[in-house]
Amino acid sequence: MEFVDLLPAFMFLALAILLFTGLPVAIVLGGIGIGFAYFALSIGEFREAWIGLVVGRIYGGIVENLVLVAIPMFIYMGTMLEKSGVANDLLHTLQVLLRRVPGGLALSVTLMGTIMAATTGIIGASVVMMTLLALPVMLTRGYNVPLATGTIAASGTLGILIPPSIMLVIMGDLLSISVGSLFLAAVFPGLVLALCYMLMIYITCNIKPSLAPPLPEDMGPSSRRELWGMVFKSFIPPIALIVLVLGSIFAGLATPTEASGIGAAGATLLALLNRRLNWSVLREVLERSALTGAMLFFIFVGATAFSYVFRRLGGDPMIEGFIFAFGLGDWGILFILMAVVFFLGFFFDWIEITLIVLPVFAPIVAALDFGAHVGTEYVVVWFAILVAVNLQTSFLTPPFGFALFYMKGVAPPSVRIQAIYRGIIPFVLVQLIGMLLVLGFPQIALWLPETLLE
Repeated sequence: MEFVDLLPAFMFLALAILLFTGLPVAIVLGGIGIGFAYFALSIGEFREAWIGLVVGRIYGGIVENLVLVAIPMFIYMGTMLEKSGVANDLLHTLQVLLRRVPGGLALSVTLMGTIMAATTGIIGASVVMMTLLALPVMLTRGYNVPLATGTIAASGTLGILIPPSIMLVIMGDLLSISVGSLFLAAVFPGLVLALCYMLMIYITCNIKPSLAPPLPEDMGPSSRRELWGMVFKSFIPPIALIVLVLGSIFAGLATPTEASGIGAAGATLLALLNRRLNWSVLREVLERSALTGAMLFFIFVGATAFSYVFRRLGGDPMIEGFIFAFGLGDWGILFILMAVVFFLGFFFDWIEITLIVLPVFAPIVAALDFGAHVGTEYVVVWFAILVAVNLQTSFLTPPFGFALFYMKGVAPPSVRIQAIYRGIIPFVLVQLIGMLLVLGFPQIALWLPETLLE
């Protein structure tokens, strides 16, 4: 093998090294792409006209891509629900409803994480919000610290999977498949994962009640009428908004982009009806949405440059040849790909893995044959959901589990990072079980799209 044939491998090596320097991800991705393009040009392995095509790829693939317009709108929707106090009221209502159940507070946090996951896919915002809202309450009630931190971190990362997940929007664009199909395919895996969390918490707290002392019996309204009033005011509205957004997509009444506008407008209306909407809240929501959206799109630009140069230098054939050379068979190759994604999750964020690895792996998976286990039409959709469940672990696995650092940054000083690490171990195991369930029973992911889209 000649030196020029190894240039794509050197690109990945440079990426792995420079990402650990702390430089912005977008600059690292774009810089490596352009740097290797000019190096290859200097040795005659790259055409000068191809460099200009990078700009065209960025403009056509990102700037003019209407699907990606949904991302800032979904960010706005989730941020408005957080800043307007809707999430705080929701958590309090869930605590009251589950106060007599073992581990009721932890179950409330998991339920809130599931509901909030259906409003935004920004994991950092979800984990920080839930840590600030729930962790002090759990510690005051005498909850075991690893159980409390693990519950918050795991439930806060459900937004990466449960629609309208921003990651699914990006995956749909990268894989050239319908975002609506991915949303449908992710509903049951996300709910199954949340249910597994709750089941584990319930069993753990039944076996060892000291880990989660019960909430006071007199907590909440004193009459049934007041309780129902609380439910209709704090629980029903966000659920109705989620049903409106996702239902409009699933019913074919709106595209994900149009539904994101409905969600943003609905979140603003809820804040107004709760008398929480003022200029300060609106300004903060707009600023955070703009900054988060700009950060994501800057990474898209860098990743597009990296991917384009990588392909031009023969990166795709190199990886395909390397994987197929092992002769592992279709299932063996799939397990290798999942293991690679899981391993990368220890060191990289989901967006780097998604934008760089997924387009390379997708053609490999499309060439595999799983017989009657998965129909050819939905193999790529099934693979995308497997990757989505797999990537959720990237937020929780040390040494660079971003959800853990988000939590540590806002948690009380008494909460040590070691306790957070201990707390996430059982939840990571549950996530792996969830991935194996989707792997072994594809209909968990494919039943909805097959039923509603055929």
